Amino acid sequence: MQLGDYQRDSRATAIYPGAGDNLLYPTLGLCGEAGEVAEKVKKMLRDDAGVLTDARREALAAELGDVLWYVAQVATEARLDLDAVAGGNLAKLRSRQERSALTGDGDER
Repeated sequence: MQLGDYQRDSRATAIYPGAGDNLLYPTLGLCGEAGEVAEKVKKMLRDDAGVLTDARREALAAELGDVLWYVAQVATEARLDLDAVAGGNLAKLRSRQERSALTGDGDER
């Protein structure tokens, strides 16, 4: 599946206050879901001696799916194409890699 297809198809399930003109709601949801991803990894460290079990992997996949959904909604609310966002990100990272600037601080590396 292409990211643009996912973005378009996921929109049919975007039922929240002001959908179509509400950047705040999916942004806050994204923050919450990212926290849930971190919780799954934290519990892997605490409860599973740092081993990613099959059950934990499935739970992590579900949370990452929720993150993806919110990313798609934030992009849609901001009138951004997710394929273009992903392509731009890879181009930025390749440029940094070519310049040996993947590490360090700052957006303009």
